[in-house]
Amino acid sequence: MTSRQPDVVVVGAGVIGAAVALELARTGRQVAVVDKAGAAGHGSTSASSAIIRFNYSTFAGVATAWEARHLWTSWPDHLRLTGHRPLAAFHRTGAVLLDSPAVAPSEAAALFDRAGVPYERWDAPTLRARLPGIDPGRYWPPKPVDADAFFDDPSGELGALYTPDAGYVDDPQLAAQNLADAAAELGARFLFHHTVVAVDRHADRVAGIRLADGTRIAAPVVVNAAGPWSGGLNRLAGVGDDFTIGVRPLREEVHQVPAPSSRPTGPFPLVADLDLGTYLRAAPGGHLLVGGTEPDCDPHEWIDDPDEADSRPTARRFRAQVTRAARRFPDLGVPNRPVGIAGVYDVADDWTPIYDRSALDGYYVAMGTSGNQFKNAPLVGRFLATLIDRIEAGHDHDRSPLRHRCEHTGNVVDLGAFSRRRPTRADSARTVMG
Repeated sequence: MTSRQPDVVVVGAGVIGAAVALELARTGRQVAVVDKAGAAGHGSTSASSAIIRFNYSTFAGVATAWEARHLWTSWPDHLRLTGHRPLAAFHRTGAVLLDSPAVAPSEAAALFDRAGVPYERWDAPTLRARLPGIDPGRYWPPKPVDADAFFDDPSGELGALYTPDAGYVDDPQLAAQNLADAAAELGARFLFHHTVVAVDRHADRVAGIRLADGTRIAAPVVVNAAGPWSGGLNRLAGVGDDFTIGVRPLREEVHQVPAPSSRPTGPFPLVADLDLGTYLRAAPGGHLLVGGTEPDCDPHEWIDDPDEADSRPTARRFRAQVTRAARRFPDLGVPNRPVGIAGVYDVADDWTPIYDRSALDGYYVAMGTSGNQFKNAPLVGRFLATLIDRIEAGHDHDRSPLRHRCEHTGNVVDLGAFSRRRPTRADSARTVMG
């Protein structure tokens, strides 16, 4: 069976794929989106902490997150949806980035200055005043919670960088659905409950995809936004030999706990605690979400097949992450059983995404998003639209990387920072953290 030929097929209807579909539809292209799940955002997007933060280890990362924040704060204007429907909402809580050797405060501040991100430098007394109940002790490096050394006295006290404009989006799955709805209003078609089993090619150019039910969708452009399934899709397409960056599926857990009795009078801010290896953000109903920052002392849960990952939280991971959070906030209530969710993220070798073409003409990738790119999705859609527009018109992005000028902040992002052929950076901030 052959369907009407679109100009582009996007594989994956998570927040990244839906954003790509919207921006491509805005260029006038006919877009088809295929996903094995039953609705937009039902894959790894639904397990995201949906944190909007700006602390990345490169200027491209900081500038992208800062520009994307402006799109979240003007979400209805970004979507341009007609009629009334539920919309995801951004909650401005601020973010506290506690000091750690993994992210030098001076380097983070320099990137904030360059990108125009407002911030404050807090010392330990300010931390105590602004975050009642916090223990600002320095415990670096993170340790297993079963180790005797975990309970050693601190070696000093921490300061922090505070970014007042950070926060979180209250419903990541709804955000993906909002983007899909906006794309559908422009003619994009979404095909759910469909699995891609082959990528067609003619000579050195992609020619479309084939689905498990026998349907063939012909298209001159295919975008791989398949999240943790992206590596498998690349293998179907026969691409990746020229990639210097690999990707692997990683299972992650996020847990929910009651907020501590001692807390700020305003919103509880995001607390990024690389010193202990955890992060916290506010959640509805007086709760906090607690996740991990992938400290070296914890084994990573790499998996071969994302479909086989258990979505239930485990007592082991719950104990590790919540115990660390309770060390930082001693009044934190620890439930008797784990409450939370597990998801599978698409992690690049250097924890930086790949937004690029491939050696197969017409085949593009938005992959390796590591669980930390939810915040950037609205802008990533524009990145891919820029890449596809210019490369399909003959631009050699490999020789002369394209740049994207940000509409709201005026920053210029070198898209070569997300190249499939970039050198692996040993000093990147290797964490999902929302």
